[in-house]
Amino acid sequence: MQTYTLRIGSLIRELPVVPVSQELSIASFVMLGDTSLVEAAADALFAHPRFPRSGIDLLVCPEAKAIPLTHALAVRLSLDYVVVRKTVKAYMREPVVETSSSITTSGTQTLVLDAPDCDRLRGKTVCVVDDVVSTGGSLFALERLLSRVGCAVACKAAVLLEEGGYDGTDLVYLERLPVFKKAP
Repeated sequence: MQTYTLRIGSLIRELPVVPVSQELSIASFVMLGDTSLVEAAADALFAHPRFPRSGIDLLVCPEAKAIPLTHALAVRLSLDYVVVRKTVKAYMREPVVETSSSITTSGTQTLVLDAPDCDRLRGKTVCVVDDVVSTGGSLFALERLLSRVGCAVACKAAVLLEEGGYDGTDLVYLERLPVFKKAP
């Protein structure tokens, strides 16, 4: 199996290279369950000179792979966070929905905020946290969703910027992650 070597701080991880289409493969980065990696990434992002250590009210992340990282950053910042869900749940009242596409999600991706979370976010300044940003489609949809509920995004942060088309000039990130295109 082909792998890609990733270094975050002093940690090294061998990421499996997996196909996402007939023409494209990516190095699969999954922090879920890897406590050492989550903590190293949180330390490195928190120490990043462009990461805001003040001036934000909440952190926001999409469900699910960014949740442990967002929690670790929230502890370091003494802040709470909001998780944007990917499906409308039966308990939600007046959910606000935004859609986007992602190279790792087949079909349309749905982003959902429940009314109580909208109330928490209204008038607040946030930092959006994610694990990997590739094309920026999910990030743009998340920004549109937050704007619709009256929330300002002061910063966007991710562990990795994948070479999927998003330039990353407005993103705080730790490393670039290549994509692997099938030779013609």
